[in-house]
Amino acid sequence: MAAASSRSSSKIPERVHLKFVVNGEESPVSFAPYKTLLEVLREDLNLIGTKHGCELGECGACAVLIDGEPQLSCLVLGVECEAKRIETIEGLANGAVLHPLQEAFADLGAAQCGYCTPGILMTAKALLEKDPQPSRETIKEAISGNLCRCTGYQQIFEAIEEAARRIKGDFDATRPPRTPQEQT
Repeated sequence: MAAASSRSSSKIPERVHLKFVVNGEESPVSFAPYKTLLEVLREDLNLIGTKHGCELGECGACAVLIDGEPQLSCLVLGVECEAKRIETIEGLANGAVLHPLQEAFADLGAAQCGYCTPGILMTAKALLEKDPQPSRETIKEAISGNLCRCTGYQQIFEAIEEAARRIKGDFDATRPPRTPQEQT
């Protein structure tokens, strides 16, 4: 009889009630404790910009920033995220003003179908915050976990390089982006 009562007292709750800090705003959220962060963002907070890809941590479509670090939200349980800063694609722009990464991706055609773009943008944001002037090799390494089936990556690399220049202030709107030969 004692074993039966101890099993019932250790029952996993149907829902947990936590406070997340998402894109700088505190959000109370209630969800099943088995849900991944990806599921909580999309289903419970209605932040659908983070994409649902492979569910195996292999494609990078679900990348978000947790305390400034790129993480695959399909591999992180939502309950692990209380008291952490979560940044999603919805928080990248400042109101109607696009982040330089978003501008560069649009200007250089780095987003084709757009499915992988949110994860790549968030990963690139973390990179540029750590290394404001990354080399092409550093960019390749940083986004190596983000798969894109449309662009062939060249435009993505160029857009990240252009965003770094724009953030630095080395941008002349009257001049087209530098070619790879001009960058060396």
